[in-house]
Formats: sequence, structure tokens, C-alpha cells
Amino acid sequence: MKTRKQKGTMSYLSPDELLKVLRVAKGHSLRDWCMVLLSYRHGLRASEICGLKLADIDRKNGSISIRRLKGSLHTVQPLYQHRGQPLLDEAKALKAYLAKRPDTGSNALFVSQKGGHLDRSAWNRIFKEIAKEAGMPPEKCHCHVLKHSLANHLIKGNVNLALVKQSLGHANIQSTMKYLGVTDAEAADATAKALMDIF
Repeated sequence: MKTRKQKGTMSYLSPDELLKVLRVAKGHSLRDWCMVLLSYRHGLRASEICGLKLADIDRKNGSISIRRLKGSLHTVQPLYQHRGQPLLDEAKALKAYLAKRPDTGSNALFVSQKGGHLDRSAWNRIFKEIAKEAGMPPEKCHCHVLKHSLANHLIKGNVNLALVKQSLGHANIQSTMKYLGVTDAEAADATAKALMDIF
């Protein structure tokens, strides 16, 4: 039976694909690993990850302050440890990166070769190279795929939509709804399960 998408499809990385991308990024540099990981874990746009400052990282309390763009929320989120999968441990990744980060006098968290903030076009090129090396198809070789991936993984994990909204920093729930992309078959299965649970 043919299924119909209610929304346009968005590209996202499967959990296995994400780990491949993180592995390649770590092989490139600690900076690139941190940038991919933080972009994914906090649903950051290219400009948001590039705009992070050293002062946005509170190492004592283990948190990150994110000034989101396009009318989204300013959020403060914890830096997560992940004991099961070291590639997803952002507290460890940041600690390793900051120990090696060149002291350029810049307030940028992620510095370019010139010593200042890395700009979004450079980050897009870096991510494209990493994703291609990890074997991703062209539609998954842009850094915004990381934000889409977080949304998809949370929704597939049955995380409450209000919590997904907060994780992505959306001011409006409608911005979060666009990630649903539910098929008719998925909706029918969910309805059948709910009715079985009720009756």
C-alpha cells in the first residue's frame, strides 16, 4: 500500500549515520567533532554554532548558553555526558577541545585558521567534506541536517512535542510540527495501538 506524506520530507541522519559522521569529524580535529556534536545535541543552525563564545560555556555548572536566531528562544542547556557512547559525550569532547584550543585572544569558542570566529560558509564547507567522507548522500551533506536529525530522533523516541520544542529552541510549536512528517500508515498504527490500550 502506498503511503502519503503529510509534510515535505526532510533529510536527517539515522543514529548509525550520525555516529559515522562524528567518527570522521573526530578524525579531522577535536574542534570539528565538538562542532558536529554540539550542533546535533542542541539543534543549532550554522550561524548559531559559529557564533558561540568562550563565555557561553559554563564549565563549573556544565551548561551552554545559546542565543538562537530567527526569533527562536535564548536557552541555557546542560552539557551532556554519554557513558554508553563516547562519541556523544559532549562534556568530554569540549574538555578535550578546550585543552588544545589555540589561544588567539579571540572570544570565539570555535576559532578559524585566522584566529577569529569561524564563519557559516566555512563551517558548511567543513561539514560537507566530513559528511562526504562518512559516505553520506548529497542531501545529507549540509550542516542543517544535524538539527533535523535531533528533531527526528526525539520524535521517533516518543519525546513529548513540548520538550522537543524546548530542545530545539523554538518559540512557536508550529515550528516544531514541521518535523513530524507522519505517514498515513504511521498515524493508523498509532491510533490502533492507542485504542487497544484504552479498550
